[in-house]
Amino acid sequence: MNRAHMRTSAFAAVAVLAVSVLAACGSGSDAGGGTGGGDGGVQNAKVAFLMPDLASTRYELQDKPLFEARMKQLCPTCEVIYQNADSDAAKQQQQANSALAQGVKAIVIDPVDSAAAATIVKSAQAQQVPIIAYDRPIPATPADYYISFDNEKIGSLIAQSLVDHLKAENAEGGILQVNGSPTDAAAGLIKKGIHSAVDPSGFKLLAEYDTPDWQPEKAQTWVSGQITQFKDQIVGVVAANDGTGGGAIAAFKAAGVKVPPVTGNDAEVAAAQRIISGDQYNTISKPIKIVAEASANVAWEFMQGKKPAGKTTLYETPSELFVPTVVTKENIKEVLFDSGIMKAADVCSGEYAKGCEELGIK
Repeated sequence: MNRAHMRTSAFAAVAVLAVSVLAACGSGSDAGGGTGGGDGGVQNAKVAFLMPDLASTRYELQDKPLFEARMKQLCPTCEVIYQNADSDAAKQQQQANSALAQGVKAIVIDPVDSAAAATIVKSAQAQQVPIIAYDRPIPATPADYYISFDNEKIGSLIAQSLVDHLKAENAEGGILQVNGSPTDAAAGLIKKGIHSAVDPSGFKLLAEYDTPDWQPEKAQTWVSGQITQFKDQIVGVVAANDGTGGGAIAAFKAAGVKVPPVTGNDAEVAAAQRIISGDQYNTISKPIKIVAEASANVAWEFMQGKKPAGKTTLYETPSELFVPTVVTKENIKEVLFDSGIMKAADVCSGEYAKGCEELGIK
């Protein structure tokens, strides 16, 4: 199978999964009707949506409004209690306690600290409030459900894409690996996936770094030090998300040296712009609409006293893991723009207009 066909197939698979999860969660329940009718005692119920940080722009701009919109379809009279912990695990604990005190019927949580979140799971389950782990798993104490894109697959895909590119370019040298937060279990899965592609690649792993709280500035500072140490030995950087990738790119630019191929993940607007301009090599498209709406569907089922079955199991938790798509300059038009995930008007302004025109993005 050629690469173009593989990319198209992967994108189609995501679309099919998006449809199937909505159908699966809706079948045989009020979730499919989108009206919330006939739900008896859960009218006017509350559900908590607790996100981990502000370092990634996606939570405020995408996850929150998408989750709220789907919940409104499912239960027009229900209330979403949204909180963002701003990378503070203790603050997230307080937010969870507050949500429980307000009588929420379910909690959807993307944990700041996957280990610390075990306490939140225990507190909620002691009050018979189901916990849905969102994007990041909670390994120590099983949640009631886990919804995410396959994080280990994300790591292997971005790294393999970079390795294949470097081999095609006959690059000689080594790779830097910029991982995510050491307190984030999803980051650990991404890291494992990256190693599965980098370790047997034939390229030396020069150094790697676990980025505290996924902070781009900390990634930039670390990469700056590696540029000083390794100089032109660095032929590529596997960064675990777009924020850390952006930090790595900023480090090379500040050093006044050529930016090597750098990976990313999340398909943020800034990353799309960097790919279009040639500064970033790839990112991962994992349409947040898919997981946000799926988590709303599952939360609604729990709120009605049902127990949705997982499609798989991870960390002893019933889970639904969706397949992501690698995005490079070759397929960015098809995957992000032709699909409607992004609009040219939001990406192609100013210095990016020419690059968009060359790629036929309009």
